[in-house]
Amino acid sequence: MVDAMIFIVDDAHAGERIDRLVTAFAPELTRSAVQKIIDEGGVSVRGVTVGKSYKPKVGDRVSVVIPKAKPLDVLPEEIPLDVRYEDDDLLVVNKPKGMVVHPAAGNEDGTLVNALLHHCRGSLSGINGVIRPGIVHRIDKDTSGLLIVAKNDFAHLSLAEQIQAHSFRREYQTVVYGGFQADSGTVDAPIGRHPNDRKKMAVTQKNAKPAVTHYEVERRFDGFTHLRVRLETGRTHQIRVHMAYIGHPVAGDPVYGPKKVITDLHGQCLHAGLIGFKHPRSRQYIEIESELPAYFTAFLRRLSHGD
Repeated sequence: MVDAMIFIVDDAHAGERIDRLVTAFAPELTRSAVQKIIDEGGVSVRGVTVGKSYKPKVGDRVSVVIPKAKPLDVLPEEIPLDVRYEDDDLLVVNKPKGMVVHPAAGNEDGTLVNALLHHCRGSLSGINGVIRPGIVHRIDKDTSGLLIVAKNDFAHLSLAEQIQAHSFRREYQTVVYGGFQADSGTVDAPIGRHPNDRKKMAVTQKNAKPAVTHYEVERRFDGFTHLRVRLETGRTHQIRVHMAYIGHPVAGDPVYGPKKVITDLHGQCLHAGLIGFKHPRSRQYIEIESELPAYFTAFLRRLSHGD
């Protein structure tokens, strides 16, 4: 089954590329989703299929065929979730350390997506043609903390736009190696795929995207520092890559840290402790905090005792 959308081009949009025009008339669709529909022959002007660079004229009748969202091939699982906020549009989950967000090879079940499919019972974002929990931003398996999930396309698009505009607030707490003379600082360095290891990210100029991380010292220990970190951008592994880049890798990080890893941390000491955003429907600002988990506070106690 498919849905069809028809509209007439007005003066304001005449001469605009058809992919941009359709995105403007159908804000629930991302531009990449629109381009995919066009590539598959789903957009026609005056009854003739067109390509994404086509520029229609005033009065042209545009038809867009939107495929029905396909179910995700993942089974719902009754896994307990620590939900910190929920309404008809979204929910905020406090993810435990060690939980994978999306199913993948080697982690086909027991993931946050499996749990959300059960918890939301069909009320999920379906952007880009696949019914799935609208995970607007991700955190790594061994990073704990807050994650926002959109229940519908309207909420998903609004939250994604806030992230793109840097108005979505994300604060983390972490413990890193070494000491800092200054109480605060900023790392502004582009991040892209590592040139020699495609599984890793790195600060690089090649095929990279801008990345900005702000940090403040919470407490200093012998050989370590407890930081509060705010993301301005949200690149893959951004905090871990930026901290390693300035010579202060995250404690317990097996990928970007020293070869002698603190194994009893079971991964990086990194917690997504605060998110702030405007609610997609009410536009009211909402800020949610999560307390430091047990593994993090236990490590801080060890450091304070000089262990």
